[in-house]
Amino acid sequence: RAAACGPSRRVARMTDIAGGYEKVRERVHAAARAAGRDPQSVRIVAVAKTKPPEAVREAIAAGATIIGENYVQEARAKREAVGAGAAWHFIGRLQRNKARDAAELFDVIQTLDSLRLAQALDRLARERGRPVHVLVEVNLGGEATKGGIEPQALGEFVTALEPFEGLQVDGLMTIPPPQDDPSASRPYFRRLRELRDALQARASAHVPLAELSMGMTDDFEHAIAEGATLVRVGRAIFGQRSARR
Repeated sequence: RAAACGPSRRVARMTDIAGGYEKVRERVHAAARAAGRDPQSVRIVAVAKTKPPEAVREAIAAGATIIGENYVQEARAKREAVGAGAAWHFIGRLQRNKARDAAELFDVIQTLDSLRLAQALDRLARERGRPVHVLVEVNLGGEATKGGIEPQALGEFVTALEPFEGLQVDGLMTIPPPQDDPSASRPYFRRLRELRDALQARASAHVPLAELSMGMTDDFEHAIAEGATLVRVGRAIFGQRSARR
């Protein structure tokens, strides 16, 4: 009986993930068109935190090209099981003692938030002979429980990154404070874009700042309206988060 039910449950799960990804893709494209933007200018980061490798494989089969993970060790096991097929972005808070593992495992680290971490990643990049791609996390809500550079210190911080030629600083990332009304996040997204635009006027070759990673399941349409190029979506693709293994 178990053998007979197993395949049907797997098909149902694949349908749920494929259907979830397609709905998110449609919402992303609709939001981009409503903002007068090219839908291809916004990419989906499928956040697979706590989800098993088979769920990641199903998301990739459905069209996901970027997988987001919060924990280095969890991502290592999954990436080894999944294999090629997508880029992997680190979106959790990164401790310096995990910098080497993260630099080897992830294609982009979205949460650079200190010069000491930048120095560690730059050193690793020089050792391996290729750059580490990063986004600078900005703490727009002033929340003590979150990482990120304070907005008033962002210009100085980005300037301090200029000598680190091992880093490719692709853009900025933020997580607004929790809101009951998703539209209340929009001013935070607008502020991140404004900060980026001001900094981009003096960007260098390895600090292009082209990317804005902002918006999650409940508010990504508002982020797209304000210029997001990367939206981090987990629940709308994979369903409710599982207990961490």
